[in-house]
Formats: sequence, C-alpha cells, structure tokens
Amino acid sequence: MKILFACLLLVLLVATGFSKSKGNKKSEKTTPNPKPADKETQKCYEKFRRQHIDNKMTAVKCDSEIGKKKIYNNDNSCKETNTFILDDPAKVKSICNGDGEYDEKTNMTKSRQAFKIVVCELNNQGARKPKCQYKGKELTNRFVSVRCQQGLPVHFDDDILDSKALC
Repeated sequence: MKILFACLLLVLLVATGFSKSKGNKKSEKTTPNPKPADKETQKCYEKFRRQHIDNKMTAVKCDSEIGKKKIYNNDNSCKETNTFILDDPAKVKSICNGDGEYDEKTNMTKSRQAFKIVVCELNNQGARKPKCQYKGKELTNRFVSVRCQQGLPVHFDDDILDSKALC
C-alpha cells in the first residue's frame, strides 16, 4: 500500500513538472525572455523609435516629419514608404514584452493590440533628399509586425488590417 501511494505521488509530481515545462515553452514562443539590451540594440531601437513611433503624426505632415527626422535610404534616396505608429513608445515596446505573438517562420512579432498608423508613400519616384514628396494616409485598426531584439522593437515589417473591425 505504501509503495502504491509512493508511486502515485511520483507520477503526479512528474506530470506536474511536464505540464509546467510545456507552459514555459508556449510562453517562450509568444514572448521571448529578453536580456537587457546592449548598446547596439539600444541604438537600433532609438532609430526605430525615431522612424516609426510618433503619436502626434498626421497624414499631412509626411514631407515635413520625414525631412525633420532624416528618414532616407543609405544612399540618400527617398524611402518608398515609411509607416508611423500613432501611440506611446511604451505600448509599442510592449509588443516585444508579452503583448505580441512571435512567428518563428518570419522571425517577427505581431502585436495583439490594434494601432492607428500613418503610411507615407513616395510621390516622386527616384527623388533624392531633400526633394522627397509623400502622400500620407491614416489607417485604423492595424496590427503591426516588428522584429524584436533583446525586448525592443528594432525593425518595422508590416501592418495588418484587423478583420474584426470590418464586421
């Protein structure tokens, strides 16, 4: 009887351990456990923040803000498209710290929260700074996909329409 009780207790302990480890694997998949950001990652985040987060941005300010923030390609040509997330930097950063869903195939993390964004698209193809002219459009209910590094967003990948907003 004592041996049967001990075996049963052992089985329960092992089962509990396996269920906890499965839960941890799932949380790692959706929210990687970041280390404190090193200087290079911090620098990439600051560039991301300058180029893609501005809660006061409007569709009519594309030309002035892209010029003021010096958002160009490395060869000084105008970027084809630049997207601004209209929210607080802390909310955008939270995508990489529990409020996003990581996709192993793309190495991107999609927000679980919808954002309002402004997409600035280049009007004068082939132009070089400072002659970039953009047409802006404001979009709502957009999920954003970013690359996270050490708990910080460092690359804007795409925006996805919230299909629930259509119903």
